[in-house]
Amino acid sequence: MSKYDYDYIVVGGGSGGIASARRAASYGARVLVIEKGPLGGTCVNVGCVPKKIMWQAAHFAHQNLLAEDYGFQPREALLDWGTLKEKRDAYIKRLNQIYQNNLLKSGVTVVHGMGTLIDDSTVSVEGKAYRAPHILIAVGGVPLRPEIAGADHGLTSNDFFELTTCPKTCLIAGSGYIALELAGVLQALGCKVDLLIRTRRVLRSFDEPLSEHLLETLRLAPDGPHIHQQTTIHSVEKTKSGVRCHLEQGESLEAEQLIWAVGREPLLKPLGLERLGLAPTPTGGLAVDAYQNTEVKGIYAVGDVTQKKELTPVAIAAGRRLADRLFGGQENAHLDYGCIPTVVFTHPPLGTVGLSEQEAVEQHGKDAIRVYESKFTNLMYSLSEYKPKTYMRLITLLPSEKILGLHVVGDGADEMLQGFAVAVKMGATKQDFDRTVAIHPSASEEFVTMT
Repeated sequence: MSKYDYDYIVVGGGSGGIASARRAASYGARVLVIEKGPLGGTCVNVGCVPKKIMWQAAHFAHQNLLAEDYGFQPREALLDWGTLKEKRDAYIKRLNQIYQNNLLKSGVTVVHGMGTLIDDSTVSVEGKAYRAPHILIAVGGVPLRPEIAGADHGLTSNDFFELTTCPKTCLIAGSGYIALELAGVLQALGCKVDLLIRTRRVLRSFDEPLSEHLLETLRLAPDGPHIHQQTTIHSVEKTKSGVRCHLEQGESLEAEQLIWAVGREPLLKPLGLERLGLAPTPTGGLAVDAYQNTEVKGIYAVGDVTQKKELTPVAIAAGRRLADRLFGGQENAHLDYGCIPTVVFTHPPLGTVGLSEQEAVEQHGKDAIRVYESKFTNLMYSLSEYKPKTYMRLITLLPSEKILGLHVVGDGADEMLQGFAVAVKMGATKQDFDRTVAIHPSASEEFVTMT
């Protein structure tokens, strides 16, 4: 009789954990998933999915502003936030149940509770021990608050989804994905937003001209947030009407709500990893090799806990490749973390795949890089006085002009990027793009007509 209860224990029922569990089960492995909260993790419950629903609502509001330019009679769009929240939350609950049903159909056992590692093959949940030779850590992360006086008076991105009404005013601190996305959503839906950026740049890991263009576009948009660069909150106090933020620059700002979007940290502390000698990295994550192995044999990690490309599809792909290797006989299966596409759902969205210009120069030298770029007004704004510019960039490697990076800010960037990402991943060159017949009139045609 085996000393193991299962072949594979997955601690964390988010996207990466569930994908890995179901793939392992498809190979006949006995699999247990342990999750303390709703199934689906951050993405389904307080991330990608509800965020995109809110972005879509904001998109409708944005389109309503443009409708008058096309001859529509002006009509005030009154948002019932309560209805939006109720329908959004009901949709998320349906997804939770779908995840549960799919796991059961795959033959995966689900235990709800906090998993704690006792040793390299044992996980305890509320005093009951479960054993397996392979354990995957896929617990995701949680939003951070800064360690300043009164920080608890501010909300996190998780708390945003609990708001029962749209605040009239809001301060958002941060310069990454979450800060920019929430700022755009709230501003478009009727909130006056002040976005506080600690430095001068947003999206600092992205291609710099691209992030600069996005920031300027947001600044000039009639429904964009008020942006404060080089601004840091020193302390926060509660007021009768909301919060007052005291800035390091000596000024203060007040609003009904404050949202912290200053980063996330892996949810590792409750797991008891110190018993295994697994110490977090200086940034708080778990170090893994190319095959998702940690330093302890039989312990693996995927997703946000590894702090490698913290994106849902990345966690899913890494989790599946790991299961392919452990249970599917594919000894060399692992995820290639290069050339991964991503979109920031701002208004307008930003899409990027491959290397930034700076990364390309660092890897190949300035003389080996040729950059193509284009700015133009999308036809959508041809009848409007407001004429934001779509901005596109191609980073190529000489002499073949293989495309190393493709970047775009503008309406439709989110939907056009996936197809171009396939081309870039396959090693397309600028000549391949030039030989492709354009779809006219469209924004995406600019990528194949750029000179």
